[in-house]
Amino acid sequence: MSESVTIEVPARLHLGFLDIPRHVPEPGHDRFGSVGLPIQDIATVLTISRAAKAHVEGDEQERVAQHVATLSHHLGIKAQHRVVVHQTIPQHIGLGSGTQIALAIAAALRSLHSLPLDIVNDASLLGRGTRSGIGIAAFEKGGVIVDAGKGPNSAAPTIVARIPFPEDWRIILVFDTSTQGIHGDAEIEAFKALPPFPLATSAAINRHVLMGIMPGLIENNLPLFGQAIAAIQTEIGNYFAPAQGGIFTSKRVEATINQLVRAGAVGIGQSSWGPTGFAFAASQMDAERIVDRIDQDAYGTAIQIVAGRNAGADITHAALNLARACTMGAFIKKERIL
Repeated sequence: MSESVTIEVPARLHLGFLDIPRHVPEPGHDRFGSVGLPIQDIATVLTISRAAKAHVEGDEQERVAQHVATLSHHLGIKAQHRVVVHQTIPQHIGLGSGTQIALAIAAALRSLHSLPLDIVNDASLLGRGTRSGIGIAAFEKGGVIVDAGKGPNSAAPTIVARIPFPEDWRIILVFDTSTQGIHGDAEIEAFKALPPFPLATSAAINRHVLMGIMPGLIENNLPLFGQAIAAIQTEIGNYFAPAQGGIFTSKRVEATINQLVRAGAVGIGQSSWGPTGFAFAASQMDAERIVDRIDQDAYGTAIQIVAGRNAGADITHAALNLARACTMGAFIKKERIL
């Protein structure tokens, strides 16, 4: 039995929707679809253990406490818990912070009490994965993920493809800490205010996924992959422009991204509602060379180079080692969700 469980859940990039419901009667048109991937080096990390009194330390204490209470009630767990949030994905910048912390709590609590994981239904219980399935799928396994939205009897969007992200490729992230992306009630209202998503746009995006993103990954063809990503992002950005003020939420990010393109980056875009932007490079060396060519201070943005992630969340169990009880040794068991 675990004394504590530590979990690391990666951030994810949302590379675009495949379709957006129009609430029309034709079968198959009333569902989202999306493409994205988890990334290295940005994650939510927390530890949960039994306690005499409920206690949360670190960021997002109210949200964490509510998730623990909801899941404990759902699972019939009477014990109290101490949760230490070591680090979190920044909120409302397009990297999936809300879904990932919910899944981290769900998986850690179940693991602590030796219960089987049920990521999809726990996500639904906690109100996650209503539009995109990338965050849920990224918890279970990495790679570039394509989902086809939620079916009529599905708890989460259906994953239709998952392709490893080339190990050498790098993602150049561009941050604007002065603003956040649309979220919460404002996001719901934004979707309501936007016009019906054109079928022709959805058709074009799906073609870019099938004929550009997927073969680009399998063939290790970055130009093909990058062209498809940029084309999808242009379609999506133009559609969301009335809500977010342009193809990019942040003009600073947009200006920095344009510099990166001139320096040789490909596949530019914005993750979800932003403001985080991204571009791709063929290697760590190429990414560093591209970043060195631009004026990083010109627009007040920050840049980070990361790899894609081809594995799911990491869960570490710590328990008292009875054979070494006199020295209070710890037995550590680490598992990766594959």
